[in-house]
Amino acid sequence: MLGEDHSLLKEFPEHQDVIHALAASDEGFAADTKNYNALDKEIRVLELNGSPIEDTEMHQLKHNRAVLKDSLHQRIVSASK
Repeated sequence: MLGEDHSLLKEFPEHQDVIHALAASDEGFAADTKNYNALDKEIRVLELNGSPIEDTEMHQLKHNRAVLKDSLHQRIVSASK
């Protein structure tokens, strides 16, 4: 669905406590989370505005978001153990 919110807390609501704890204690995680959420917002705005960029550029943005999301998820799961 276009314009859907994929922010980290929306994607992994079951890990909210871990996400908040990591963001408070791990500067790298906090920075990556900020970058992920900013990238997600950029994609959402572009989608709501009719994607005024080339398809290859949008694909790259979505790819970058997915790669960052996977990395963050792995760190969240590791911290949950």
